[in-house]
Amino acid sequence: MLVLSRDIYDQLRKHGESTYPHECCGVLLGKSDNGKNTVVEAVPAGNTRTDSAHNRYNIAPVELVRIQRQARERSLDIVGFYHSHPDHPAQWSATDFAEAHWFGCSYVITAVQEGQAAITNSFLLTGSSEEDKQFENERVEVL
Repeated sequence: MLVLSRDIYDQLRKHGESTYPHECCGVLLGKSDNGKNTVVEAVPAGNTRTDSAHNRYNIAPVELVRIQRQARERSLDIVGFYHSHPDHPAQWSATDFAEAHWFGCSYVITAVQEGQAAITNSFLLTGSSEEDKQFENERVEVL
């Protein structure tokens, strides 16, 4: 289960609207406990994909390391990632799956239809290796 405040939920959806027709992306910080990822902050990241930013995203490794260090300084963990799907469903793609490597993290996708955030879904990356990883539909609780 993914738990986040209404403010954070709205923030990541607005981020998707602001980058439309390109994908937005960001990192979710918080605490993970027994399959429950509780988000206390959403950190917007730059999409470094210049070849196909309308349907792909990439967070620069240096930016991800910076975000991870800042989280650790605050005793927080990376509990997930988010991105948008401009004019596509809020469902993971084969590329999303291939590029997902943070086991136990939530992967949140917001469909942005014609510039407006529509459905937001979350998927938990389970498994212990690339060979047995899978995405499971994850319940989202907005407080």
